[in-house]
Amino acid sequence: MAEHTTLHAAAYTAQGTARDKVTLPEGLFDGTVNMPVMHQAVKAYLANQRQGNAATKIRKYVIGGNQKPWRQKGTGRARQGSARAPNWVGGGTVFGPIPRSYAQYVPRQVRALARKSAFNARAREEALFVIDRFDYDAPKTSRLLALLERLDLTGRKVLILTDGVKPNVFLSGRNMPTVHVLPYSDVSTYHLLWSDVVLVEAGALGQTLAPIAETEAEPKAKRAKPAKPAKAVKPKAEPKAKAKAKAAPRKKAAAKKPAAKKTTAAKKAAAKKTAAKKPAAKKPSATKKKGK
Repeated sequence: MAEHTTLHAAAYTAQGTARDKVTLPEGLFDGTVNMPVMHQAVKAYLANQRQGNAATKIRKYVIGGNQKPWRQKGTGRARQGSARAPNWVGGGTVFGPIPRSYAQYVPRQVRALARKSAFNARAREEALFVIDRFDYDAPKTSRLLALLERLDLTGRKVLILTDGVKPNVFLSGRNMPTVHVLPYSDVSTYHLLWSDVVLVEAGALGQTLAPIAETEAEPKAKRAKPAKPAKAVKPKAEPKAKAKAKAAPRKKAAAKKPAAKKTTAAKKAAAKKTAAKKPAAKKPSATKKKGK
């Protein structure tokens, strides 16, 4: 189905400042969306990713079995000619997979139509944004992440198409699982349909956007979390550590009492020593008694 309509896309700077809408080139964005062709292109792309390495051994590649297991007659058993036979354990596989190619060829014009249809589908959904220029001096993931946060694309699958090969932009988004950076010329129908939003550099579409003044991003207001109803808390048994901490002062008080007794005993011993040091009263001698 082809509908010749003029499609527009929102435009932003590399830091996320909004610009005036851009008219998309009519040569590519003419409203054509061909579903069967897109299905054929995506199916061929996924098939071409398969390696086709599955392999089994037929009976001629199985080791052993050259000798007849037993003689033809006289044993009472069924006749057998080789241990490589498929009915033997460890024998060959019948009609098993062998290495093959799953490649599918899609004509160039069909691929171009599918790619064009995918671009038109994203433009119709207003999921295609134009970025004036990606001029990264060095790889910086935080810079690319700030752009996605400002465009409110965090957590969505984002496809970034640059004007030519730009390693700094590629390295900036390499460790982000929901971001895929590709040159505009290398994008396929599968990548366009995989993404939720497509960011295209203006130079890739043949447009030149004049630089404008950047504006700072407005801080987003945090949503207040609803208060949870208070739950009835059951008294918990005191842990062992707290019980020991409470029992410790009692032990210290008990330990202080004997110390007080020791002090009184020490006072008595000191009194006895002082009494022993005092000079004793002299008794009258026996000679004096005789003289009286």
